[in-house]
Amino acid sequence: MTMMLKLAAGALAVTTIAGAANGAVLVAGNSSAETCYTLAAREADNRGALRPCDFALREEALTREDRIATYVNRGIIQFHRGQYDLALADFDEALEMDAEQPEAMLNKAIVLMRRDERGEEALPYFTRALELGTQSPAVAHYGRGLAHHLTGDLTSAYIDILTATELAPEWEAPRNDLDNYIVEPNS
Repeated sequence: MTMMLKLAAGALAVTTIAGAANGAVLVAGNSSAETCYTLAAREADNRGALRPCDFALREEALTREDRIATYVNRGIIQFHRGQYDLALADFDEALEMDAEQPEAMLNKAIVLMRRDERGEEALPYFTRALELGTQSPAVAHYGRGLAHHLTGDLTSAYIDILTATELAPEWEAPRNDLDNYIVEPNS
């Protein structure tokens, strides 16, 4: 049976995914890079939160993986500060070092959605983050669902948002957004 989807009254809130930009990448040890991770995970949004990240990237002898993680974590802090272009630059730096870093892909997609409120550019990054095994698949499905919604692909939007609710049943945003869809059998 095929289904047809209609959008009910109300709109999905693209800004809801903003709080989801927390795919911080763990850095081991007792260092500025670890402090940067902690601040990114706490969604710090002040200028001072960048200092440990900057110091780690400039002064610490980081492994390749920790350097990539620190760029991702600094990008998350930049995102929470509303510095979208700086966040994208950090995620791009991480992806230049490792083109298959799923959290950099996911966070880049979230920033693109928040900055542009269009889905076309973000869609492939959400999909690639899922293919690479992101630590936050519910966030990736929800974000991709919002991106599909913005491009007018309501069926794909519904499926991804439904998947997000199945992966994270306690997360209210995707559950609430499902109420915006009416599923009818195709006649």
